[in-house]
Amino acid sequence: MDDFSQLKKWLNGFPFLTQADYDIHESFLVKKEIAADQIILSEGQICRELGFINYGAFRRYTSVEGKETNVQFFLENDVVGEYISFSEQKPSHYFIQSLEPSEIVPFDYELIQRGYQLSRNWETFTRVMVEEAEKHNEERIMSLLNMDGVDRYLNLLKTQPQIFQRISLYHIASYLGMERESLSRIRNKIFKHK
Repeated sequence: MDDFSQLKKWLNGFPFLTQADYDIHESFLVKKEIAADQIILSEGQICRELGFINYGAFRRYTSVEGKETNVQFFLENDVVGEYISFSEQKPSHYFIQSLEPSEIVPFDYELIQRGYQLSRNWETFTRVMVEEAEKHNEERIMSLLNMDGVDRYLNLLKTQPQIFQRISLYHIASYLGMERESLSRIRNKIFKHK
């Protein structure tokens, strides 16, 4: 049987989930490999699954008149998906794309619904995931409204330094609400003052 210890360790971080809760899904668990640059969700599609990331990187973004804006990155031990679309089974406003070869453990909507029927803890788990997504979105909006580019960059460097080793500056600049050239200037200015 495949080793899902990474997923199980992550789930152990949710004290309300028990071994019995894990056992509900264990026999259905599979690993899914995703090539780099693959779109796994398009705007207008309903998000049918969430995926625990064993390895790899993804971005969630919007595209308006051909201009893409990144709104979130997902790395190992994150759950990639569009939580609102998933929980409400409504069309997504976002795209999700892999940025490098990745492996996920998918949880499809029907499997989660089955978990709901057998344990209320899975409902709590999904609610926590949705609340975390909403919190992330709120923090990003507030940073765009209340911080200048330098502060947004420094805040991301402090809270998610691993992103700078894995994600291209082009994508990071979009996430920070600036052009890549502006981000390069900010980085050069900060490095010169160190």
